[in-house]
This record gives sequence, structure tokens and C-alpha cells, in this order.
Amino acid sequence: MRFSVNLPNFGDFADARTVARVAVAAEQAGWDGLFVWDHVVHDKDRRRGVPFGDPWMLLTAAALATSRIRLGTLVTPVARRRPEQLARQVATLDSVSGGRVIFGAGLGGPIEDEFGSFGEPTDPAVLAERLDEGLDLLRRYWSGEPVTHAGRHFQVRDVTLLPATVQRPRPPVWIGGFWPARRPVRRAARWDGVVPLFDTARHGEIPPVDQVRDLVAYVRRHRSDDSPFDIVLGGATDPATARDVLAPLAEAGATWWDERQLQTSADIDRLEPVLRRIDAGPPTP
Repeated sequence: MRFSVNLPNFGDFADARTVARVAVAAEQAGWDGLFVWDHVVHDKDRRRGVPFGDPWMLLTAAALATSRIRLGTLVTPVARRRPEQLARQVATLDSVSGGRVIFGAGLGGPIEDEFGSFGEPTDPAVLAERLDEGLDLLRRYWSGEPVTHAGRHFQVRDVTLLPATVQRPRPPVWIGGFWPARRPVRRAARWDGVVPLFDTARHGEIPPVDQVRDLVAYVRRHRSDDSPFDIVLGGATDPATARDVLAPLAEAGATWWDERQLQTSADIDRLEPVLRRIDAGPPTP
């Protein structure tokens, strides 16, 4: 199992220098990755007046300050991005970091706040179509080969985006979603990893082992090959009890543990509690 630190892209972490500081601390303490949220407003009522940082700028600062840890978003809502611009942002970060990017993607939300506020479509079915079409375009753009595409939501006429990503054939792609919803997990099975939240365990809460086993079994039934695939779980752990908490999850198939604050916590966007947890070291099972 590998271990990462999870940050919102607002509050204290809207500052790229702060995120770089966190990244250095995580690398020095032995963590394997740093992932940031990709939100514009998140919950407008709750976050009103709170500063937000662009995730790609935050991650670039982290990349320039480190040399080892993996970096990425958890997760980017592809449906509210222009795929060609997103492809350049990811490829540039992959170059700056020396091939350390993991790209997390999902439907995104809260839909009314993050999409409806800007006049974007709010029908989940439409957003899912844009996500799938956008992911396919990203894969093709990252190849460095010519792209022509006539889709339902995107049109491309003979475009080659260079440079290609450092990682070949592309950076790993992890897909987020809520279990037990099956469709996001089937989508994830076509890529390189799944980052589930659970109806019974939201952001920061430890997922139930039996549900993790069910999810892993479902993924395996829908994989078309035996290439490496990541099961990325997350929550808030106490260093004193982490071993007992994480060992059953690793046995159930988890390959990454993403250390998070509870979404309901007042500390979720504050630097000092995060640094204390980072300095305590990864929760090795």
C-alpha cells in the first residue's frame, strides 16, 4: 500500500507557496503522493468568502519543490473543462514533475454550485457523456499523435498537441464515484484506478471493509486484462490506531491510502492540523 496526503484547494491551501510547503513536508516524512481538490466554488453557501486556488498552479508549485512524490487532482470534473486545455495542463505538469502525475477524474459536484452557477449543463447524464468523451480525447491528445474527432459534445479538426506526456503511453487515470453506484466503477475499470466514496462513508470517514471487498470484486469482473489497477481509499486516521484500521483494507485489495480531514471538520482547510498529521508519518499497516 502507498500513502498520500489530500488537500482542498481552498482556505489555507489556496496559496501555492503553502501547498509547496506541505509537499516538501510530505516527501520528507515518507509519504508517496499529494492530491488536491479541483473546485471553483464547492459549496457556495458554506465557502462564501473563502479563497480558492487553481489546482494546476498549486500542483506546479508542489512539483518544483519536490522530486519523488506523485502529484495529481482528486478529482477533476472533466465535463466543465475544455479537453484541449486540460490536456496541456496535465502534460505540462507531467513534464515539470519528471513524470509524476496521476490524473484523477470524475463527474464533479456539487452540480448546482459548480456547474449551474456558470450556466453549464446540470443533467448528470449529459455530464457523464462529456466526461467519457473528454477522457477519450485526453488520452489521444497525450499521445502526441494527430487528433480528429466528431463527437456529440466536442469537435476536433486535425490537431496535434506537443509535447506528449513524459509518461508513456500516458499518465495513470483514476476515476472517482460513489459506491454502490455501478456505472462510475465500470468507467474506472476501463482505466487505471478507482477512487470511491461510499454512501455510508463520506469524505474523511473510514470505508467499511465489506463494501470495499464488494467493490474490488466488481472491478475485477469488469476489467478486460490483468494490468496493474489501483484501489484508492481514504479517510482520517489516528497514527496510534492506523495499523489496525488499514490492515483489513489492504487485505481487501486497497493499494493506496489517501489521508484526509473529515469534510465536516473546521480543520479541513487549515494548514497546521494537516502538517501535524504529515509529520507523524504515513499510516503504515
